[in-house]
Amino acid sequence: MRVRHLLLFAALLITYAGSPVPPHRPPDTVTGTTTGAASGLAPGPVVVARRVPGTEAARALPPAERRALDRALGRYLRERPGRAALAVYDRMTGIRYAFRERVPFLLASVAKVDILLAFLLGKGGEPLSGHERELASRMIRHSDNDCARDLYLTIGGREGLDRMLRQVGARHTRPGAGTSWGITHSRPSDQVRILEQLTDPEGPLTARSRHYAMELMSSVEPAQSWGVSAAAPEGETALKNGWLPADAHDGLWTVNSVGRLQVHGHELLLAVLSERSPDLETGVTTGEGLARLAADALTRPGDAAVLGRWPTAAGALTAEPGLPEGPPAGQEAQQPPPQQPPPPPAFGAAAPPVMATVDSSLTVSPWPSGHVAGSSEADMGRDTSNVEPQARQRKS
Repeated sequence: MRVRHLLLFAALLITYAGSPVPPHRPPDTVTGTTTGAASGLAPGPVVVARRVPGTEAARALPPAERRALDRALGRYLRERPGRAALAVYDRMTGIRYAFRERVPFLLASVAKVDILLAFLLGKGGEPLSGHERELASRMIRHSDNDCARDLYLTIGGREGLDRMLRQVGARHTRPGAGTSWGITHSRPSDQVRILEQLTDPEGPLTARSRHYAMELMSSVEPAQSWGVSAAAPEGETALKNGWLPADAHDGLWTVNSVGRLQVHGHELLLAVLSERSPDLETGVTTGEGLARLAADALTRPGDAAVLGRWPTAAGALTAEPGLPEGPPAGQEAQQPPPQQPPPPPAFGAAAPPVMATVDSSLTVSPWPSGHVAGSSEADMGRDTSNVEPQARQRKS
């Protein structure tokens, strides 16, 4: 009996070893079923999940540091005219921060960054023609409005821009009516999201398109290099600014700046939007001060002197050069005397001619000689083919 059982067991082993065994297949990432021989279907394409920049869980500043930065920004703005807000994303730490951005701002020529993203997305990675490259280059590097208008129409105008904004999750940005791209309204956080789409290796653009966008924003003409770049005087900067006296605010100035910065080893995406400044210079000073405060707080965490030494007087923008990194133990940070003038800004060498004129968004108006070019934001995006070339080319 025992021999019979052994023989039967051996026969079963031989039969099992000779039968085909279905190979193991991992479950399909979409349906949860198996593919290939196990299901009787031909292997399907590999499904790769692609992260949409800006959708990952955000990290916040530690509560104490956030409160300190909130207070510092609030103190600074109390002695500045107008209204301003900012948002920043630190790629190295994953920290996001936003300040006073509930009400949207007029974008002016910062909307050209949104147009650039929509245009590059529409190309789908295809090489740009020479004419397309010229349009994009002049739109970003020289803030040329005729070129912006051409690209705006290329992407489908208001509907095309709005479609892109929904696609990337910029939920608080509204394009201007008709072809008036310059009166697009947005929040700083939405503009940081636009910058993410333009720069993220895992984002929707090809490496070639990302490199091209940053090449343009890294080489704006020197007279337009103010703004968030003040937060990275020794680092790499890619930016776009927008500025105009807005009719909606009785001619008071909208002054905006967005960009990608390298600061103390951190990569920052930063957007500062402001309105109702009495003049361009005041708006630039306000935006640069906010940018420096936010950049210092995120790239030098735990250093109380970074926020404590900032003066709040309206005319003082930066800490005096040569101040110690922090106060002696047990002492509060000291501010420089109010009478002491601030040092020239990082980009002050090119600043004087800038402050004397207005954004190219304002100088493309078809009004006759004697009218202030671009005095109405409704003119942004209008056909300016009848304007003399020298009028169109004035830049601030």
